[in-house]
Amino acid sequence: MDFLDATFLSNTIKDWLIALGVIVLCYVGAKILLWFTNQVLKKFTEKTKSKLDELLVDMLEEPIAFAIGLAGVLWSVHFLTIPNPGVALFLHKFLIFIFVLDITWMVARTVDAMLEVYVVPLTDKSESEFDDQLLPIVQKGLRAGIWIMGIILALDNLDVDIGAMIAGLGIGGLALALAAQDAIKNIFGGIMIFLDKPFKIKDRIQIHGFDGTVEEVGLRSTRVRTLEGRIVTMPNSLFSDNEVINVSSEPSRKVVLNLGLTYDTTPENMALAMKVLKDISAKFSDRILPDTPLGFNAFGDFSMGILFIYYIKPGLDNLAIQSEMNLEILTRFNEKGLEFAFPTQTIYKKEMP
Repeated sequence: MDFLDATFLSNTIKDWLIALGVIVLCYVGAKILLWFTNQVLKKFTEKTKSKLDELLVDMLEEPIAFAIGLAGVLWSVHFLTIPNPGVALFLHKFLIFIFVLDITWMVARTVDAMLEVYVVPLTDKSESEFDDQLLPIVQKGLRAGIWIMGIILALDNLDVDIGAMIAGLGIGGLALALAAQDAIKNIFGGIMIFLDKPFKIKDRIQIHGFDGTVEEVGLRSTRVRTLEGRIVTMPNSLFSDNEVINVSSEPSRKVVLNLGLTYDTTPENMALAMKVLKDISAKFSDRILPDTPLGFNAFGDFSMGILFIYYIKPGLDNLAIQSEMNLEILTRFNEKGLEFAFPTQTIYKKEMP
């Protein structure tokens, strides 16, 4: 008993052990809660029709367990004597500060779960792509607003003069705005994307030397996956300062072929070549539009030219159809004995007397 009555840092060993026991007890309680959640509660919520309870359990288990552990620390302090009243008050308020932040964490996750269950299905069912782009912004905005309110409440508990702090931020707002010109420009660029709608998610676009598919549109930046499979994060100001080509919006893909036949080709074979191209157009009528301009259009330096234009229908594999079309042209021309020209020169040498 003499050992337990010994004093260490203004408290007996017994008081320290009681405080430590409270912390360990709450820690064990938090671990038991996590075990019960994973082994029992989650299996129960999986059987219910609603997804909300399952999401809430998954999202709130960590902040609740942390709150139990924090409550243990807060409770244990009451068993100890802190000689300095200022330190004791600050420690108490600091623990309350952390506790308020933990509650903010719970609220933010609860709001995320509500949006996931009730709002996301509505946007998935709607035909408009605008709400799909706007929803991530709303989620981030709500989350940021909740955390700002939580931090303000937590700081207020520490007796921080919130009014003076906000006034100070107002005075320094101009300097902050000047320092954050690019960020503000990107935010306005994001707003213009939502208003003008030059593209939507999953559209293929070309801008500033990049060609790829839009994966995410944020308030500050937009993510594009290039044809090489890389993710490029572009500031939204880039879209207001540069021309954007929306490849996905094209009604059809135009393909221009300039075919050159040798000068040995007879008029009959030239007409035959154009007939072959018309037959190929009819064969591909399920994949190309019926409008296929075709004509004998040039006497070149080393070949006679045929201009053949066709339009691939939207939503198809452009490269695959071009490959099939070119192979068909090559095969049919070879079958008919139609020769493609290549650059040649004939040199006449005159003998000097």
